[in-house]
Amino acid sequence: MYQIQKKLRLFVLAASIFSCSLAEAEQVTFSDNWTEQAFSLFSSNEFVLNADTLGISSEGTVSILWKKLPLSMSEANQADWDWAVEVSVPATDLTVKGGDDRNLSIYFVFSPQEYLPKSKGKLTDLLKDKDVRVLMYVWGGDHDRGEVLPSPYLEDFGKIIVLQRAGTGRAREQVNLANDFLRVFGENPKKLVGIAISADSDDTRSTIYSSVSNLKIY
Repeated sequence: MYQIQKKLRLFVLAASIFSCSLAEAEQVTFSDNWTEQAFSLFSSNEFVLNADTLGISSEGTVSILWKKLPLSMSEANQADWDWAVEVSVPATDLTVKGGDDRNLSIYFVFSPQEYLPKSKGKLTDLLKDKDVRVLMYVWGGDHDRGEVLPSPYLEDFGKIIVLQRAGTGRAREQVNLANDFLRVFGENPKKLVGIAISADSDDTRSTIYSSVSNLKIY
């Protein structure tokens, strides 16, 4: 475990150096107020939170890191970030429940103003609300960039947008949340209330070393 943590911290440092910033955007920090949600007592990723960089090690495991956003970010309609994958899961079909491993998913969670979650509320509890909508940007799968896929877990409430196929490398992403929301849900976005990040390697029993850096919304 020590060697895994040491390697992951070095990877996080490299990702921090790689990342860049936009002055006009509001930073989403990884230093506090994140809560991990595991789906099994014995299946949890290793998360290393380091200011503007999140490192993830997944060894045949899956879990989600979740953060409620302040009201000042609720009207945000764009986002950008850097992400990197050093070790990748195999390509999978992201529409198949129980066979949809992916290196990284970034969830943008939208809800009507009156349904804003409590500061310590669980993401899984929020997702039970029929008025919640989720945009999931994914690095993984055997799909083309830009493909919109149904979520095998969220039914019509969540949509997957593929940004990178399964594999290693580094990339910078810029997304228009408002345009993507309208395109996949057919309506204007609700309030942006939270962000979640996950890695998933439990189905293929494989390994992921990845990171997300310099996450900003505006």
